[in-house]
Amino acid sequence: MDFNNTGDLVGFWNLFVVVIVAVSVIACGVFLWTQDFAKHKPGEVTGHVWDETLEEYSNPLPNWWRWMFYITVVFSIVYLALYPGLGNFGGQFGWTMRGQYDAEMKAAEAQYGPKFNQFLKQDIMAVAANPEAKEMGARLFQTYCAQCHGGDAGGQTSFPNLKDGDWLWGGTPEKIKETLIAGRMGIMTPMGTKPDMNAEQVRDVVHYVRSLSGLSSDSARAQRGQELYPQACAACHQPDGKGMQAAGYPNLTDKTWLYSSREESMIETVTKGRQNQMPAFGEFLGEAKIHLLTAYVWGLGGGVKPDAPAPETAVPAAPTEEQK
Repeated sequence: MDFNNTGDLVGFWNLFVVVIVAVSVIACGVFLWTQDFAKHKPGEVTGHVWDETLEEYSNPLPNWWRWMFYITVVFSIVYLALYPGLGNFGGQFGWTMRGQYDAEMKAAEAQYGPKFNQFLKQDIMAVAANPEAKEMGARLFQTYCAQCHGGDAGGQTSFPNLKDGDWLWGGTPEKIKETLIAGRMGIMTPMGTKPDMNAEQVRDVVHYVRSLSGLSSDSARAQRGQELYPQACAACHQPDGKGMQAAGYPNLTDKTWLYSSREESMIETVTKGRQNQMPAFGEFLGEAKIHLLTAYVWGLGGGVKPDAPAPETAVPAAPTEEQK
């Protein structure tokens, strides 16, 4: 069958659904109607026997049962006239799942919106100290964040611990809110393929990185890895290994490892690279809920206080006539 464009294909499947649904409902009605004229011999068996004890008798269906089937067919016809079910026909009521969802969300916003908005104009640290706001933030966290970061916010492999004070993108209220609103994409490029580094060189660099954070390492390998590190890793993690928080490049000198500090895991990271995404919640949750969630995450214990504004430089007063 040849279709000239997408519209023809959509039209075909619309007609297909309409025909299948209509034929199914009509066939049920016709089948019931034919049973009214079927010949029955009450009390006689049809010859169908199951398990040597169960026999089928030639008895008609009880009228109440038969009429329930008729009512079902009529109900189906009425339903299809009022609600979607016949292809693109939306029904007389114009009901849609999206419309019902929007209406329920609008009603929920009218009921619960003021509860969230009451904290919107308050400072993050003030909200974090408010017991009611903290409880609301905890519920938001359990709903939207616990699946990755754990119910206690302690994280797991590849999902950061939000309580330890180690932040890839910054732990100030502003940075946490920025992360929640727009999400983050962390990428570690694979370095373990030629012409970058072979397997032995990867292991050497890993041992040097391990030595930076006090992990056990082979001194000979670490020395060779130190020579490879500048061209292989320093562009992102900096020559001193302390990374660049603004760009999400981890500090290699601390004790925090997102993908485990085991040698095998570190070799895998350098060889194959890593890619990790924090989804954006700004549009989905809205400003008020993001504000509450920011305060809750910041208040878990690892949040960083915002930088104090730089003191204003006093403008010297103009000299008086006597001073001139």
